[in-house]
Amino acid sequence: MTPDNPLLALAHPLPFDRVRPEHAGPALEELIARARARIDAIAAASARSWQDTMAALDMATDDLDVAVSLVRHLEGVVSTPELREAWNAAQPMVSAFYSSIPLHDGLWRALNEFAATEEGRALASVRARFLNKTLDNFRRHGAALPPEGKKRLEALEVELATTTTRFAQNVLDATAAFEYWIEDESGLAGLPPSARAAARADAAARGREGWRFTLHAPSYLAVMTHLDDRAVRERFWRAYSRRAAEANAPLIARILELRREKARLLGYENFADFALADRMAKHGAAAQAFIRDLREKTEPAFRRENTELEQFAGRPLAPWDVAYWAEKLRAARFAFEEEDLRPYFPVGQVIQGMFSLASRLFGIRVAPGPQVPVWHPEARYYEIRDAGGELLGGFYTDWHPRDNKRGGAWMDAFITGHWQEGRWIPHVGLICGNLTAPVDGKPALLTHREVETIFHEFGHLLHHCLSRVEVKSLAGTNVAWDFVELPSQIMENWCWERPSLDLIARHHETGEPMPEELFLKMRAARTFRAANAQMRQLGFATVDLALHIDYDPVRDGSPVEYSNRILREFSPAPLPDDYAMLASFTHLFAESTGYGAGYYSYKWAEVLDADAFTRFLREGVFSERAGRDFRDAILSRGDSEEPIVLFRRFMGRDPDPQALLARLGLLG
Repeated sequence: MTPDNPLLALAHPLPFDRVRPEHAGPALEELIARARARIDAIAAASARSWQDTMAALDMATDDLDVAVSLVRHLEGVVSTPELREAWNAAQPMVSAFYSSIPLHDGLWRALNEFAATEEGRALASVRARFLNKTLDNFRRHGAALPPEGKKRLEALEVELATTTTRFAQNVLDATAAFEYWIEDESGLAGLPPSARAAARADAAARGREGWRFTLHAPSYLAVMTHLDDRAVRERFWRAYSRRAAEANAPLIARILELRREKARLLGYENFADFALADRMAKHGAAAQAFIRDLREKTEPAFRRENTELEQFAGRPLAPWDVAYWAEKLRAARFAFEEEDLRPYFPVGQVIQGMFSLASRLFGIRVAPGPQVPVWHPEARYYEIRDAGGELLGGFYTDWHPRDNKRGGAWMDAFITGHWQEGRWIPHVGLICGNLTAPVDGKPALLTHREVETIFHEFGHLLHHCLSRVEVKSLAGTNVAWDFVELPSQIMENWCWERPSLDLIARHHETGEPMPEELFLKMRAARTFRAANAQMRQLGFATVDLALHIDYDPVRDGSPVEYSNRILREFSPAPLPDDYAMLASFTHLFAESTGYGAGYYSYKWAEVLDADAFTRFLREGVFSERAGRDFRDAILSRGDSEEPIVLFRRFMGRDPDPQALLARLGLLG
């Protein structure tokens, strides 16, 4: 054991500055041994009580959970060959241990013995839910399997964990490996000043003249949306859509095979039915029906939008033309371009305005916390306190891309708040993104979509940090995956309302609010090509469910080709034969389950968030009553009750699916 290994006694503030790759393996091995001993002790206890059985199980892996999340996080945001090697070496034993918990015969017996006691039968509310969900979860994960079945399930879980990790790392490497240099300024035609400055600064940081472009989102989207050079746009589109294609195609096939075998071993017809059993949809067929219904309602407008765009462009469009011509059409129709908004969204103002909004709505205070160790100089630390000053939680932010940082935007938890010896241990979480970076000493100026991204991840963070649930395992974002996006997606709505925009949108030089004329143009353009945006998401959800329900490798060929046949129906332009988006679809294949068979959740939760926000529109976007009710009914409750019960408590009724179609302008 490495002396003074910082992973062995983690507490806040977390020691990001002291964790080294060589710490990971020994610490995780030791923490697994400690957790296993706790579980063995629960199984061996002579008496059965809530405290010695369920409460003990709730905390049995707590120190291991924190260490795993910390190491996994570091590998994702400041990856090095040494850290990757250490995580890859440790992950199989971590996965094997977690998958072994429901297969522990003594623990399974202890749970059933406690359930049969007078105390177990008399449980109510959150404690009863935890017991029932634990028993169900253990059954779903193999507790009742014979010994040979349990052994096979453990092997499947380990291989799934290692294979999905390799998938994610291949995407990271492929994204980082691509770069495109423009040496002559004439090659920048069409690009806005913000994109030119960022590319120039990127080149200068590498000691070169010219302009450097990459597949990281701010750079890639600028090229695809604005660059006049069609051949370069095609080059970028093809590179992006084929990231890690060769390396990941066989991994996808194997992941799907492993998931199929796992589901059938556990008594499910397919992986979607297994994954959705504890979610709002319950069955894969229900999720498919939901997506099909939305597609039918969206497709006519989708066809009209695409015909209109081709007529505007005056030519048949390829995939690398769509974003470019769509932005031209937006500018012509609304006298407005996305770039017009950037000066009003300096990242610091956006964040401070968002904190002020959360304070008004939810009765909290968000402010920079004390100086604590961080993993990178760009990372920041904040604290959330209740109106009375009680510390509810802390969180880190890390907003800009790096070559050794995974793509996308996400929220994660390090510590889930809980009571310990009568004292509240606050939550600790993080929100990360790959947003436009600052250039030439100026603040980072964001697109409106990037502003929505910050609000989205902050919604997840609030769901984590405002949770107050007795049982840690049912706290925070530990909810059904088709409900977890409600708190995040509803926050995006405030990015479109004038009163809240006045908090977050201020000109980075003058401090002036967004002019009313520009605001009205932005609002008018809100539903521009909304059917295309919806069909894109529905296409991903359709492919996901088809791969996990209908796909047969013998009949259907490679997963990539099978997916392409489906995605062509959802694409605004013909897709080439070598299209391989699936090979970089980390939502589906970067974790053992992740959003596998669950991508529909975004649209499912969007129905919920569109409807829930109508209450704020009625009562006021700064309504303290509605905000407090949302905090009390949704944000603070975790998985302590069924999601539909929580939604009804806030809205007083079941969800109205028409609200989403109305927001998108697709009702008529």
